[in-house]
Amino acid sequence: MKGTQADLNWLADPKVFAVNRLNAYSDHSYYLDIDKALNGDAMELKQSLNGRWYFNYAKNPNERFVDFYKEDIDCHYFDMIDVPGHIQMQGYDQMQYINTLYPWDGHEKLRPPHISSDDNPVGSYVCYFEVNEALKNKTTRLVFDGVETAYYVWLNGEFIGYSEDSFTPSSFDVTYALKDGENKLAVEVYKRSSASWLEDQDFWRFSGIFRDVSLYAIEDIHINDLFVKTTLKNNYKDVQVSVNLDVIAKKEGYLNTALYDQNNNIIYQAKQLPLTNFSFGLTNVNLWSSENPYLYKLLLTVYDHDDNLVEVIPQKIGFREFKMDQGIMKLNGQRIVFRGVNRHEFAADKGRAITKEDMLYDIKFMKMHNINAVRTSHYPNQSLWYDLCDEYGIYLIDEANLESHGSWQKLGACEPSWNIPGNLPQWHDVVVDRANTMLQRDKNHPSILIWSCGNESYAGTNIVAMANHFRENDPTRLVHYEGCVWNRDYCEATDMESRMYAKAKEIETYLQGNPAKPYISCEYMHAMGNSLGGMKHYTDLEDKYAQYQGGFIWDYIDQAVYYTNGYGEKVLGYGGDFKERYTDYNFCGDGIVFADRTISPKAQEVKYLYQDIIIKPTDAGVIITNKMMFSNTSKYQFVYQLKQGKKVLQEGCFIADVKPGDSKEILIPWLTKLDKEAVKTVSALLKDDQIWAKAGFEVAFGQTIVGEYKPLSVSKQPLKVIIGDGNIGIRYNDFEVMFANSEGLISLKYGNHEYIARAPRPVFSRASTDNERGYKHEVNSSMWFGASTFYNCTKFNYEVASDYSSVKVFFEYTLPVIPATTVDIVFTVRAPGIIRVDYHYHGKAGLPELPLIGMCFKLYDQVDRFEYLGRGPLENYIDRKDGAKIDVYDCLVKDNLSPYLVPQECGNRCDLRYLAITDEKDQGICFKMIDQPFEATVLPYSLQTLEAAMHQEELPKSYFTFVTILAAQMGVGGDDSWGAPILEEYCIKGEEDVEYAFEICKR
Repeated sequence: MKGTQADLNWLADPKVFAVNRLNAYSDHSYYLDIDKALNGDAMELKQSLNGRWYFNYAKNPNERFVDFYKEDIDCHYFDMIDVPGHIQMQGYDQMQYINTLYPWDGHEKLRPPHISSDDNPVGSYVCYFEVNEALKNKTTRLVFDGVETAYYVWLNGEFIGYSEDSFTPSSFDVTYALKDGENKLAVEVYKRSSASWLEDQDFWRFSGIFRDVSLYAIEDIHINDLFVKTTLKNNYKDVQVSVNLDVIAKKEGYLNTALYDQNNNIIYQAKQLPLTNFSFGLTNVNLWSSENPYLYKLLLTVYDHDDNLVEVIPQKIGFREFKMDQGIMKLNGQRIVFRGVNRHEFAADKGRAITKEDMLYDIKFMKMHNINAVRTSHYPNQSLWYDLCDEYGIYLIDEANLESHGSWQKLGACEPSWNIPGNLPQWHDVVVDRANTMLQRDKNHPSILIWSCGNESYAGTNIVAMANHFRENDPTRLVHYEGCVWNRDYCEATDMESRMYAKAKEIETYLQGNPAKPYISCEYMHAMGNSLGGMKHYTDLEDKYAQYQGGFIWDYIDQAVYYTNGYGEKVLGYGGDFKERYTDYNFCGDGIVFADRTISPKAQEVKYLYQDIIIKPTDAGVIITNKMMFSNTSKYQFVYQLKQGKKVLQEGCFIADVKPGDSKEILIPWLTKLDKEAVKTVSALLKDDQIWAKAGFEVAFGQTIVGEYKPLSVSKQPLKVIIGDGNIGIRYNDFEVMFANSEGLISLKYGNHEYIARAPRPVFSRASTDNERGYKHEVNSSMWFGASTFYNCTKFNYEVASDYSSVKVFFEYTLPVIPATTVDIVFTVRAPGIIRVDYHYHGKAGLPELPLIGMCFKLYDQVDRFEYLGRGPLENYIDRKDGAKIDVYDCLVKDNLSPYLVPQECGNRCDLRYLAITDEKDQGICFKMIDQPFEATVLPYSLQTLEAAMHQEELPKSYFTFVTILAAQMGVGGDDSWGAPILEEYCIKGEEDVEYAFEICKR
């Protein structure tokens, strides 16, 4: 659409979404110099306008500074704001996080396409600039890479244009409006428009200019758009390359082309081609994949008819084929499995205005954790992200900026009575345009395998039209859309069956039905708080069913933002912390990395379950299974180790030659005569440096336990026993212990150091996780919270051996639950200072599931660190422990508190052989297994303190160390966070007896 004057009516008209905007084109760079092009230097004809802009804020259109754009209006007295950046992150407007509902729900009764006249904040931006010398007297474009949500543009008082779609570039011809000297660029940004009905993603509701703003000049001959298509032939050895060009030319010229390999050797060239489409063939090419992201560089050099160099385009290309073959998606002829994550562009201090440094961290993290795929949820990302995915090797589902979740799902129910875009003709053009602008910009990136029509927007003819637009304009890729599961009449919108949060058993039911389409989980494993339990039930499907082709964890990073609270502390905030309503509170905290980009404990499970080298140590050696598609395991160095605690008994290294898809047993001369339990570990390490990690980095491992565990040996030496009126004291040399008949163990001393702050108590509850709150488990099991807080010691007895070599002290605790039940705890004390603890919980019919079962020891905080032999190094749970390697680890107690947005159960370790709690001098006490490994948590807070806090900063200064020795703890779950219970196999039945035992001794 063309226009010469701005019109506010456009804001609420879905048929007007771009005025004077140029047609979308590819995101290639262009240069004036061949060397600069080959080196990827800064473009000579690009001028960044990023920086500090002048800014005026108004809470609605009626209060805005109407004439600010005019040349004679001096805006130097305005406030200043950073571009790129969000208005709300810089002190203006209301911060708001919301998931499904539209942000105005409950404030105003609106229906599409109407918008509020009172609550529509306006940001008036002004940038004064002079045109760089290199751009003068040339056709010049003004490009906005991302502005949320709708905006009008003026240059030197001239109306330039209007645009919507927050996440794809808008380009305007400003040649006629530029002048010598100082120019005044004015941009009026509206938070609400008809586009807001299409951008109801699960994220913070920002507005403003949050991506780059730039001027681009073009020469008299300019390749405006190019589309490189590759067709593999001869069993994927050869390729036919076709290059389609759209050229803007004021004079005649010609084209030279050259193709460089990764060693900068020219392997193809042609000269004096006409400025039109061309093609060429190559033999014995290197293919692009996540395993080997081999990129060639196509150099296009444009000359005028006088042989003057006019323009140079360096376009990286990867040769790969992605297609559906008999109901299975294949890359270069091999079945692909997406081991993926969903990723919002987000940083705690910048919102969605992320930097190259953020992206580099993200992509290196992904490669280091065996993540091979990303869904750009739920909008096109910055162009740089696609460049990095091409280079590092990440498969992409590129998703259009469309989500209308709140228009069809209300209070969790499907109710599409006023769903958009649906079948409504007035919404057709705008959503197809969103598909097109993404496609045109991103089409040359080999990392993009699948186009996605958007997210959670129900179904209808308009989404089918988007899918068909992708297919018609790019038949080299497949099309994805999940929403048609809600209305099967529109399943033609997707080439694959895609669902969100279907349980593993539900997925298996689909796969067993001989389906026509393969399956992916576009969202699974909702990683909110302490989550990601049971992930292996999904990844196990990839080896069982060829049509299960992986999934994308929700999601990559916590969307929490830094702010200064009322006490002057810089803390992370989530929904509701800014007094906004409605909000979905901490539902934004779903990442496998925390908002500050520190690694969450959940990530170690992801890395293990996504590894594509499966390692199983055996008696004779190790079985290595290669699940890679194209690579031999000889690219890795394998190391093996046999270890007893901290002692390495045997180690070595080898190279294994296992072809893709094969398994092979490699012989290792393991020691066989072992006096006690040992652990066999075999790891695959990078043999050479990679751009994402150094040589020696571990990409996969496998372990096996061999030998038998031997408990502590006890002495028959006599103990000194003091029977008091209410207490029993027992001594041996520097060891002293005391029991009170109404409490339990009230004193434990080694070398005159007292460790017990309060008598250890039986515990049955934990601080609720986000997943537990989601299915109200904390309500159903609330009696166990009471039983962990209040209980009654109802029986006490003791036995002293005739030779005084042991003392048994018996306690029975009656629990305040319905029906009532008891726990029996027996302490057996022996020289030289060993306490055996036998614990028996009596199950009763009618009692609910137990969150955990064990004993909590409240110790003085002088013992502020711990060492253990068990699974680590990060926290792990019964349903999230496969990625935790068995070894000896140490940790400070304060560092064992995982910083989930809402404090909750954390810090657990599974399969412990021993756990030593010590001070800085390594003095302390040690808990040891007897017959079976135990679980434990070591934290600076009690479960009651954690349960009461809603933010990390609410936790008080701690003066104690809380050690909980567990017979069992239920899993953390992760199928979803709003109703899915923990899988039964990871639960503890309150109706069944539980017994376990452990020992306490001096460190």
